[in-house]
Amino acid sequence: MEFIPLIMFVVVCGVLLFGFPVAYSLAGTALLFAAMGLVTGTFEAAYLHAIPSRLYGVMTNQTLLAVPLFVFMGVMLEKSQVAEKLLAAMTQLFGQYRGGLAISVILVGALLAASTGIVGATVVTMGLLSLPSMLKQGYAPSFAAGSICATGTLGQIIPPSIALVLLGDVLSNAYQQAQLNMGIFSPESVSVGDLFVGAIVPGAILVLMYLLYVLLVTWLQPHKVPKTAPEENSSGNLLSALLPPLILILLVLGSILGGFATPTEAAGVGAMGSVVLAIVHKQLTLKKLQEVMLNSTKITAMVFLILIGASVFSLVFRGFGGEELIADVFNQLPGGVFAAVLLVMAVIFLLGFILDFIEITFVVVPLVAPVLLAMGVDPIWLGIMIAVNLQTSFLTPPFGFALFYLRGVAPPTVLTADLYRGVVPYIVMQILLLIALAIWPNLVTWLPHYVYG
Repeated sequence: MEFIPLIMFVVVCGVLLFGFPVAYSLAGTALLFAAMGLVTGTFEAAYLHAIPSRLYGVMTNQTLLAVPLFVFMGVMLEKSQVAEKLLAAMTQLFGQYRGGLAISVILVGALLAASTGIVGATVVTMGLLSLPSMLKQGYAPSFAAGSICATGTLGQIIPPSIALVLLGDVLSNAYQQAQLNMGIFSPESVSVGDLFVGAIVPGAILVLMYLLYVLLVTWLQPHKVPKTAPEENSSGNLLSALLPPLILILLVLGSILGGFATPTEAAGVGAMGSVVLAIVHKQLTLKKLQEVMLNSTKITAMVFLILIGASVFSLVFRGFGGEELIADVFNQLPGGVFAAVLLVMAVIFLLGFILDFIEITFVVVPLVAPVLLAMGVDPIWLGIMIAVNLQTSFLTPPFGFALFYLRGVAPPTVLTADLYRGVVPYIVMQILLLIALAIWPNLVTWLPHYVYG
């Protein structure tokens, strides 16, 4: 009977592979197992009585209010052609150099990731805007596609990322639960702002590694990166395209870092700022505003419905003793904390092939995080490691989500094999970053401790 939680998890993965909606699969599987447990006397009905309070907690969670606001901000910036103008200006500046367009794509993608925080939106936008131009200028299809896919996944780690907002909320609850289980009845907390600050250094390192890789390819394999005719560059155009999104990012992150606003309040600033940018760029029409609001509502509804399904699943999982099972497995591993973290990272990486970051954040992290945190793992470090790990999983063939996103908008001349070959160097860089963060945790924890003490 002690393996029922494991069977539940396997059944959910199987149901998802058949294509059933995630939220209904989670809640439906959990309630089915709970019903069987009640009939056989192996499950306490009291766990089901906690469902209404869990759902009310989701509805009244102030941190999660940041999700619809950041989603609105990202969709509005996507519709207001900020990225298109920024890419045109950057290309004008760097286009005269070999590999200049690839450098422009990485820099614009990083800014777009920081503005939207949505991986799919960044990959699709950059694919539509820059892939045809790169192919037209003679870039190798594998190099062009790999650069765009990798840059698009930066939205997973560069704040204000929606993934970090969700991870921050889940880890906050897990951290408090771990401390209560350890007999600490005045628990410390970890916030979304802590994760935002912790992600800044790893995100900057990753962007720098991408840029160095482009320069290395330019030097060693110039045939993949042609030199184009120099264009007249206009610093005025670059300034007018670069300043608005940069100011918006600084307002959002600066207000959190300076302690002037919570992530939810900063998200409100970002949402309002995106509307102002759309007005300035003369892109805000009633029809476009309706599209933005409809898309934002759909994405937000999906996130919260999955959260509700995951809450039901985690309650039933705990009711069958799933948390004790995980703790026993981790404590019996020969490598201690290191082996436990390595096992969790491997499982999350593999699940990233079949589940989106939202499902993994709401289903897997609440099950394993309390046990890892009780073993002494730093919550901020764990959150960033999970985010980078998922980012790597989204790039890895043959199931990486970023590959599917780009495949959907790439021309037929770009083969699927080109996508696979192109992302391999970026996967290696992200694995190297994970190893570096594991060896030197201070790369993540130094800045939050410096900012917040």
